[in-house]
Amino acid sequence: MPDLRIALLITHIRPEEKLLIEAFQSRGIEPHIILDRSVNIDLTAGAEQLAPSGIPWSAYAVVLERCVSTSRGMYLQAILNSWGIPTVNSYATAAVCADKLLTTLALAQAGVPQPNTRVAFDEESAVEAIEGLGYPAVLKPVTGSWGRLLARVNDRTAAEAIIEHRLTLGSYTHHTFYAQEYVQKPDRDIRAFVVGNQTICAIYRTSEHWITNTARGGTASNCPVTPELNALCLRAANAVGGGVLALDLFEDPDRGLLLNEINHTMEFRNSSKPTGVDIAAHVVGYALETARHAEAETRVAAL
Repeated sequence: MPDLRIALLITHIRPEEKLLIEAFQSRGIEPHIILDRSVNIDLTAGAEQLAPSGIPWSAYAVVLERCVSTSRGMYLQAILNSWGIPTVNSYATAAVCADKLLTTLALAQAGVPQPNTRVAFDEESAVEAIEGLGYPAVLKPVTGSWGRLLARVNDRTAAEAIIEHRLTLGSYTHHTFYAQEYVQKPDRDIRAFVVGNQTICAIYRTSEHWITNTARGGTASNCPVTPELNALCLRAANAVGGGVLALDLFEDPDRGLLLNEINHTMEFRNSSKPTGVDIAAHVVGYALETARHAEAETRVAAL
């Protein structure tokens, strides 16, 4: 599809974006690189206005959003989708995945097994919520990534201190107290990658620390994608709107696999090598299929 105009919307070129650019080029497509800091959009106008690349936004068959800033990415997805320009992922998917509370609700409605989770909004009710789960519990911000600002709460004294700090120092998002049970998992969790209707690969993230993110020092190794894992991941992905997603799961000794979180703009630099799967190629393939589908719908609508 070399005649297609594809935009890669980024903050800067990280290893993942370099791999995506190479995957597009291997298909004969040179994606237009648009830096989010260069965007200046008239919200009262439409898609005919020029993108920073010098061509109208409407000329793009699909925009692959890879912004580091969640808010920038989501606002741009919302704008582009409102103009009928397809994005990967869609704003609808991003809006759910960017908020842990909304993700939990979507998974619950779909019957996807997940850790017990409570929400509260002031100091007293937050302590009650944590104690309702039992110590230790995990207190998380409703937005955020890379395992930042997670707190393992071991007793009431710690709970009261952390809650007071968040009420005093945090932004308004930190005044929503999202508390989750502490799952007695092995020294690892699972990150699985879903692209469209397939779980393309998965890794174990192993660490002596209870936070296993590779951004925090966890090591990656291949995790076989069993029929059980694939089925659960696809149910969870569909629950939040589908697309290109990274799903984090726990192995509970009694309940089996539990879905913990879903990331809609995932990093994958540490995952292709241990799995042997070219994740970037799958993502690019999905983006091009999204463009094909949108073009077909446009042709049908014009008949």
